[in-house]
Amino acid sequence: MPAKGKYFFNENDDCRISDPLYEKYRYTSQQHPLLLLLLFIAIIFWTTLIIIFFVTDKAHYHLAFIIAVCAALVIFAVMYLLLCIESLFRRWLTLFGVTIWICFLIVGYVSLFEKENDYQLWEQVPFFLFIIFTVYTMLPFGMRGAVTISVLSALSHIIVLSIVVSMTSQENKESILFQLLANAVIFLCGNLMGAFHKRQMQVASWDLYRYTLKCIQVRMKLKIEKRQQENLLLSILPAHISMEMKLAIIERLKETNDNRQTHDNNFHSLYVKRHQNVSILYADIVGFTRLASDCSPKELVVMLNELFGKFDQIAKENECMRIKILGDCYYCVSGLPVSLPVHARNCVKMGLDMCEAIKQVREATGVDINMRVGIHSGNVLCGVIGLRKWQYDVWSHDVSLANRMESAGVPGRVHITEATLNHLGKAYEVEEGNGHLRDPYLESMNIKTYLVVDPRSKQCASNNHLPKTRVNDGLKMRASVRMTRYLESWGAARPFAHLNHRESVSSDSSSSQGRQRKEIPLCSTGRQRTSDRNSSQKGRIEEDIYDEMMSTIEGLSSTNPWCGKSDDFCGFSLIFAEPGLEKEYRTIPILKLKSYFACASFVFLCIFLIQMFIMPKTAKLGISFGIVAVIIVLILFVCFAEKCMKCCSEQWPFVRHLCAISEKVETMPLLRLPLAVITIGALLIIAIFNLTTEKNKPANFTGSNDLCATTYPFGNTTQSCIEETYYAYCCILGFIACSVFLQMSFELKVLLLSIAVTVYIIIFNTLQHRNFYGNSTRLFITEPRIMTNLYLVLFYITLILLAKQIDYYCRLDCLWKNKFKKEHEQFETMENVNRLLLENVLPAHVAAYFIGEKRNEDWYHQSYDCVCVMFASVPDFKVFYTECDVNKEGLECLRLLNEIIADFDELLLKPKFSGVEKIKTIGSTYMAAAGLSVTPGQENNQDKERQHAHIGIMVEYGIALMSKLDGINRHSFNNFRLRIGINHGPVIAGVIGARKPQYDIWGNTVNVASRMESTGELGKIQVTEETSKILQELGYSCECRGLINVKGKGELRTYFVCTETAKFQGMGLN
Repeated sequence: MPAKGKYFFNENDDCRISDPLYEKYRYTSQQHPLLLLLLFIAIIFWTTLIIIFFVTDKAHYHLAFIIAVCAALVIFAVMYLLLCIESLFRRWLTLFGVTIWICFLIVGYVSLFEKENDYQLWEQVPFFLFIIFTVYTMLPFGMRGAVTISVLSALSHIIVLSIVVSMTSQENKESILFQLLANAVIFLCGNLMGAFHKRQMQVASWDLYRYTLKCIQVRMKLKIEKRQQENLLLSILPAHISMEMKLAIIERLKETNDNRQTHDNNFHSLYVKRHQNVSILYADIVGFTRLASDCSPKELVVMLNELFGKFDQIAKENECMRIKILGDCYYCVSGLPVSLPVHARNCVKMGLDMCEAIKQVREATGVDINMRVGIHSGNVLCGVIGLRKWQYDVWSHDVSLANRMESAGVPGRVHITEATLNHLGKAYEVEEGNGHLRDPYLESMNIKTYLVVDPRSKQCASNNHLPKTRVNDGLKMRASVRMTRYLESWGAARPFAHLNHRESVSSDSSSSQGRQRKEIPLCSTGRQRTSDRNSSQKGRIEEDIYDEMMSTIEGLSSTNPWCGKSDDFCGFSLIFAEPGLEKEYRTIPILKLKSYFACASFVFLCIFLIQMFIMPKTAKLGISFGIVAVIIVLILFVCFAEKCMKCCSEQWPFVRHLCAISEKVETMPLLRLPLAVITIGALLIIAIFNLTTEKNKPANFTGSNDLCATTYPFGNTTQSCIEETYYAYCCILGFIACSVFLQMSFELKVLLLSIAVTVYIIIFNTLQHRNFYGNSTRLFITEPRIMTNLYLVLFYITLILLAKQIDYYCRLDCLWKNKFKKEHEQFETMENVNRLLLENVLPAHVAAYFIGEKRNEDWYHQSYDCVCVMFASVPDFKVFYTECDVNKEGLECLRLLNEIIADFDELLLKPKFSGVEKIKTIGSTYMAAAGLSVTPGQENNQDKERQHAHIGIMVEYGIALMSKLDGINRHSFNNFRLRIGINHGPVIAGVIGARKPQYDIWGNTVNVASRMESTGELGKIQVTEETSKILQELGYSCECRGLINVKGKGELRTYFVCTETAKFQGMGLN
């Protein structure tokens, strides 16, 4: 397994090349297939040699060579089998590489010293060049090892043959020196080109691995993000409507990204469904308002969260779904989303358990609070309305009746209707509830009510001394402190704690008491609460990434360039199945292209030096190389003009244009392809050009005596054969020059190499040779053409197969970058969806508290000194709402309410109302607040006019709501009017609820604002006296209404805002 932290997603930290996973990746993607290729080429080449020996009836002259080759073939066959045993082979990888090199070296030297005859310096130079080049490109050595082994191979050939030839040959020392220099140049060229090839392949392999790993990391992060998104959505909404809304969000994002116009629709989407035979429970904590007034912000949030967390647990145990929390009011439904025959029993049992829980709190703390519960059974419409701050809700006459049952109930008792009693059967004993005496609506509707008798009340509770002792011990504490300390012992989950869980939010595998669960951070760069949690989270992600990477590596081993079994590629050609991706691959920039031209120039220099050392120094030789040199220099100038001439580009326009062309060499296929073809073509031609001009010359031609002395250093008898041999070596270097254009088109390289090898073989086989070495039985000395043909074909096949493998790497690189790009786009889409979801749950500054860079898992609570709160209701909607077949049992009525709320939400998108925060909707009442985005503590630093500006903005928003409703009335032929109440003052804000976190505000300011709405008049904005004074300072006109009776507050003097004046004032405020 990988070390911890090694594969964890971090943009700033890259994996090290020594990673075990990278070693396996490189083995599977590069070393394994290249070794197979090398073994295949060697076996074919040596088998061909043995066949030629037997066909030409010369096998008995080369017994030592045949024995060495056969032994090497056996070793290679064993290695081929060992390649299948991956673990063993990877463990002894370097040993196997050295063994292959030694086998090559032994076969090379056996062919050199098979017979004790006259030795030649040019013998087996191509074979040793092949060894050098394959050590770099195909054997599994690091750069240092490859350089060491290749230099040893080259030096051994030069040193050994120079000693042997100087001792046995009759040639002069000058001829020996020139051949040794030519051999050294060939080996130097092979080493440098091989090293360049290896370096480029290492970089490409690491780059491909990095992108593959990054792609997998993003895929894993995408899965985490998707899981968290689902958890977040399910924390707001039940699963049966959340997926529908999620698809709508993604579709909206796509339309935004594609700049498509949304299709015209007269109505916003409505996510509401009807359910029959359910029971609705409303519960209110009696005495909580008085207790809350004595609480600090943290105490209030903790208290509410612990209480409602306990109620959520009770709801879960009794198969009830919590719908919403309204201040200290809690309501839920049983029978959603799946119908339950025992829905009434579930609700009654839950109500009794809630009363029992509050009773325990009262007895343990001495705080005078109680629970009042009302239950009714019937039908509901449930779902989500509006565009912002989604909250799952229920609507129907039966819901309103359940709410009435709670307000007309008795503290500490469960108050039920006759409809609920009919569903209960004889499960519980009941007594007369007399609800009609406490609520005129129940009396007018002739609703019979009952109080459920708790079976636990009959049991004798004899152990009352313990709670009393605890109360007496804590009497010196404030009631809120006693409550908070006691409730914290319940251990309710924190809001949004479940978003970090790897399991789905719907999973019930862990209890509320906090069995530790696997977690993944919502934001991977966020701080972790503890180092242990951080390590365990990273460890789990590493395991997932490791497993995914291993499956990808296995996929690479099953998909290779020699078998076309892949969904991404078409057959042996490896053309992408997706046409757009193929076009992208063909036009992708080649960042190292200029270095290819530099390498080709070095190969040209080596060819020139070889021919200067070996060939006759004729004018034709000089002219031909001079022309090619000019072409090469011009191409290099075009490639590097940008770097060389940058300082002069401003003075000379020509240079500026040349620099512009130079910049496009790597990126423009129409420019780089002709330059590459010209360069490679020039090298392939110049390698053989001077041989073709001399091929009709007699073998014993010497010219004048002076010319013979100066241009034929090896004597007339051997010159022609040596020339031909070194011309063949130059051709092989031309092949290598073609191969260093690694990322160039594979088809182009095949075409150029195929034309070149065909022309070379024709030329070499049409030359008229003489037997310069008599009846020597040395390896192919008597038939140098066979040796030339074999080595040309050997290098041709090797370089073609290598080019194919490189093309596969390049295509894989392009494929993974494309996948990474697509998955990154999907990841961004997921992040945008999450952002939209969070915006529909929490204000932006609150969302940052839970999921930003400084993610916090503590309670969120905040107190504000001056917040403006507004309640806006459509009272006429209660009259408008009917349940009949014509309007689909009220569904069409809710569709209109959805339009009203959605249009109200759209107003919040205007910059003018950016400071207004929607809190929630309660039936047909819209609640909003302004001033919550101000950093607490900085309110006093602002001047009064600026401090109170949000009160004026809230009034403007109320007027805009009225105007928007007038427009809806015109289109729907209705006469709805808003009733608005506004108040300002201190509030407490917080997030409560673990299963369905909910942002809310509490305080006397909120209660008074609600009373301003409920006691107001249609079409008017009612405010308190304190708010009216501030509005008058801001330039608004207010009309005194007088004293009105406000529940819980006595008589208050209130004012109506003159909306006509406000419309003009709003222009200045904006």
